[in-house]
Amino acid sequence: MYLPEKFERKMQDILGDEYQEYVDCYEAPRYYGLRVNTKKISVEDFVRICPFEIRPIPWIENGFYYDGAQISPAKHPYYAAGLYYLQEPSAMTPANRLPVEPGDRVLDVCAAPGGKATELGAKLQGQGVLVANDISSSRAKGLLKNIEMFGIGNVLVLSEEPGKLVEYFRGYFDKILIDAPCSGEGMFRKDKKMVKAWEEHGPEFFSKLQRSIITQAAEMLRPGGMLLYSTCTFDGLENEGTIGYLLEQYPEFTIEGIRPYEGFCAGMPGLWKKDIPDLKKTVRIFPHKMKGEGHYIALLRKNGEHEMMSGGSKKRPKKLAEELEAFLAQVDWEKAGIDFKREQLEFHGERVYYMPENLPDMAGIRFLRTGLLMGELKKNRFEPSQALAMCLNMDAYGDCISLPVDDDRVVRYLKGETLDVEDVTGMKKKGWHLFCVDGYPLGWGKLASGTLKNKYLPGWRWQS
Repeated sequence: MYLPEKFERKMQDILGDEYQEYVDCYEAPRYYGLRVNTKKISVEDFVRICPFEIRPIPWIENGFYYDGAQISPAKHPYYAAGLYYLQEPSAMTPANRLPVEPGDRVLDVCAAPGGKATELGAKLQGQGVLVANDISSSRAKGLLKNIEMFGIGNVLVLSEEPGKLVEYFRGYFDKILIDAPCSGEGMFRKDKKMVKAWEEHGPEFFSKLQRSIITQAAEMLRPGGMLLYSTCTFDGLENEGTIGYLLEQYPEFTIEGIRPYEGFCAGMPGLWKKDIPDLKKTVRIFPHKMKGEGHYIALLRKNGEHEMMSGGSKKRPKKLAEELEAFLAQVDWEKAGIDFKREQLEFHGERVYYMPENLPDMAGIRFLRTGLLMGELKKNRFEPSQALAMCLNMDAYGDCISLPVDDDRVVRYLKGETLDVEDVTGMKKKGWHLFCVDGYPLGWGKLASGTLKNKYLPGWRWQS
């Protein structure tokens, strides 16, 4: 494989005697991974029902390898049910090593397409708030779909310059993840097109962006909070150099140790102009040492006294439409994992949202989604949303229709077809039903006389 001479010289300096081993790994096949959505299913239960062969990724508790040359997991109904996300194995590491706890306020600064954000949201288990941002509105649309498919409702999906977010979220977040735009050297083996992109925009170009993003994020982290910075490149300017620059500008930050794995390599302080021994606590992932692509990870803590911040107060509607009231009464919110409070409902036109608690005033920010879209009120008729369906489970909503994965009506539902379900509905009442595969929700349908009118979101439907 062609590698630019300048890149080869740099890697020889970084790797020394291991350089040839690194070059040889380009001849090996790439690795494919999937990550289990622990908000919806335990790892043990997923292994039990998984329809194809998988092998554990040893440093990711809910990560598995699969044979990407033989199978297509994205074409399986379990994928549509949000039970797993397809992600390169090394790329699972940043969100895995950021210690997010339920109730945290979490920011994913460069979140599209959602590989890290979906794991951060799953870790929250419906508590706290995930703010997922991407400056590209087109990429943010794909991010929103992945987050909703994963059943994450305590979320804000934004499309803003990180610098603008500082005005609204200064000192707000407990945890921040920055998977920074980078020169992509760690992905050369996986995607040969990355080499050409590197020649057009190399490390010098991206290091300026990275320094801007990480210092802006530093302003949004509360004292005592933690920030994880990652790239998929090997360059010292983009990696140790960015962390060194942050420490120069914000001396209140310190580098934390990262839970180890035998294949991890220590960061290289010698690649930064100043001697910072703690840079050895950061992690480098090389593809000749692990079954994954190249990555860099640094975990930092912002020291200082933490003061709890409250969000802005908003007027909430007190009286709800009767049909909305009736629908909400059908849901067992505790079993859905949602601490439901009526005052957190918001209305924007016909749309009904359930908002996370303690948010600042965010007027002026570009949103793709604010909170969980519950559904729409149309002439006092309430139509529940696809996002709400993905947040629920069979225990939380009584009117469900669940079919086994090998029933052809499951795929027909995903294609948007009307279904004859008289054999499984019996005397079920007409109206909104949660349609599931093996007990895991896919979306809504409206039942009448044994026929289920398909309400699966048109933009999500499978093509024949």
